[in-house]
Amino acid sequence: MRRGNFSRGKKLLFFIPGAILIATALGYVIKFLWNSILPEVVFCKPINFWQALGLLVLCRLLFGSFGRGGGPGKFGPGGAGMREKWRHMSTEERDRFREEYKNRCRDWRRRRDE
Repeated sequence: MRRGNFSRGKKLLFFIPGAILIATALGYVIKFLWNSILPEVVFCKPINFWQALGLLVLCRLLFGSFGRGGGPGKFGPGGAGMREKWRHMSTEERDRFREEYKNRCRDWRRRRDE
C-alpha cells in the first residue's frame, strides 16, 4: 500500500476543519445535555452554544489538559520513577515499605470507620 506524503501545510489544512468540527459537535452535545437535564434537576438557566464551548474549555483547564494523555506517571509523581526506586531497594527496604504502607492504610481505615 502506498503511503501519502503529506507536507505540514496539507496536514494543517485537514487538521483545522477537523478540530472546528469536533469543537462544534462537542459544544452542541454539552448544550443539549445541560439544557435537557440541569434546568429540571437543579433549576438553573439553559445555556447557549457559546456558553457550552466556554464550559468545555473551563472544564478542560480545571480537570484535564489539551495535550495527549496516558503517559507513565500521569496520575501523580509515582509512576515510572517509583518503579525504578522499587528495583533498587533491598529486600529489607521493601519489607519496611510494605509495613509502613499497611500501617498508613490501617490508620486511614480506622479514621474512616469512626
